[in-house]
Amino acid sequence: MPSKHFLITLFFFLLISCNTLSASTSSEKQDTVDFVRPIDRKLLGLNKKEKLSHFKFYWHDIVSGKNPTSIVVIPPSLNSNTAFGSVRMIDNPLTLGPQLNSKIVGKAQGFYASACKDEVDLLMAMNFAFTEGKYNGSTLTILGRNAVFHKVREMPVIGGSGVFRFARGYAEANTHSIDFKSEDACVEYNVHVFHY
Repeated sequence: MPSKHFLITLFFFLLISCNTLSASTSSEKQDTVDFVRPIDRKLLGLNKKEKLSHFKFYWHDIVSGKNPTSIVVIPPSLNSNTAFGSVRMIDNPLTLGPQLNSKIVGKAQGFYASACKDEVDLLMAMNFAFTEGKYNGSTLTILGRNAVFHKVREMPVIGGSGVFRFARGYAEANTHSIDFKSEDACVEYNVHVFHY
C-alpha cells in the first residue's frame, strides 16, 4: 500500500500537470486564433454561382530548331529507352488550332519529367497561363501522370489563379501529331473546370 506522503505528492503532481495542460491549451487556442480565422465567402467572390467551362486548345512542344520551347534541364541518369529521370522545362504555346501559326491563347509553363522505367510516362507540372479575353492573366494548374502513348490521358486540374481561384477539374490530352525525327509534338487539350 502506497504511503500517505506518496499519495499527496502524486495528487499535487497531477493537479499541477492538469493546470499546465489547460494553460498550454489556452495558449495554443490563442495562437490558432492569431494564425487562422474564418472569413466571409463574399470577400473572395465565392458568393457567385459556380460555373463549369470547357476549354479546347493545342499544346506545342518544340524541342528542335534555334528557338525551342522545351529544353532538357536534367538529362536521364540511366541509359534507358524511356529517358527515365530526365526533366524538361517548358514555355509551350497554346493555340486555337493544331497549326503553330494559329491564334495563341496562352502558354504552358512548367516542367515534365520521365517518371517510369518501363514506358514513357511523364509527371506533368504546368500552368496554363492564358492571354486571351477575360482569362488574360489567369492560370490553371495541372499536376499528374501523362502516359504519352495512350490515346487519351487524364490529368487533374488542382487549382488556378485570377478568375480560376479555387478551380478544380480535369484535363484530357490527346496527341494530335508527333515528329519522331525532331521530337516536336502537338497535343490537343480538352480541359473541364469548375470555377467562379
